[in-house]
Amino acid sequence: MSVEFRLITGRTREQAIGLHKGKASQPYLDATHQVEMSGEDMSRVGIDEGARVRLRTPAGSGEFVVREGDLPPGLLFVPMGAAANELIGADTAGTGMPSFKGQPVEVEPA
Repeated sequence: MSVEFRLITGRTREQAIGLHKGKASQPYLDATHQVEMSGEDMSRVGIDEGARVRLRTPAGSGEFVVREGDLPPGLLFVPMGAAANELIGADTAGTGMPSFKGQPVEVEPA
């Protein structure tokens, strides 16, 4: 079952720590391949913490590990990095910067 949400991206402490070890380091890859969602949404999709999910946007898709977060239902958070960039795409609508907030995204168990 696929369910649509809104995606936001941002920086995290774990991502910054991993970045200092290098973008190819396991700590960085682990930190940037996570998606946070509310417990209510996890139940709605039928997944548990630590499960792998596929996120799909009009720009692309990728697999992420689910973490329960303090988010309102319908909103997902992915740390900024190469994995998030696969979901965002390159369209800047003339601003020079793609939209990292509010992207429609579908979630399904991987």
